[in-house]
Amino acid sequence: MRLTNQQIQLIRDIACQVAGDACQVRVFGSRLDEVKRGGDVDILLELPDPVDNPALIAAFVSARVSRVMFGRKVDVLISAPNLMHLPIHDIAFKEGQLL
Repeated sequence: MRLTNQQIQLIRDIACQVAGDACQVRVFGSRLDEVKRGGDVDILLELPDPVDNPALIAAFVSARVSRVMFGRKVDVLISAPNLMHLPIHDIAFKEGQLL
């Protein structure tokens, strides 16, 4: 995984601050490929409870993680019981690495 231990901890901390302590965080996509360079950060937030404002949660997490990663683009996907499950969720669960 092309993230430092400090970046991993910051991502987890930010996700829990915004989405709650029960949030689990997975990184998926190009950041898992040690050979590639650059690229955005793809994050899946797994939430055990329904959420009212998923777009707001995603925006806050994306903005805060982007800030601590010096402007790197951050895509946030949310999985919660009340949200539609899309094919990208299957990819994130299958290939993603839990932080």
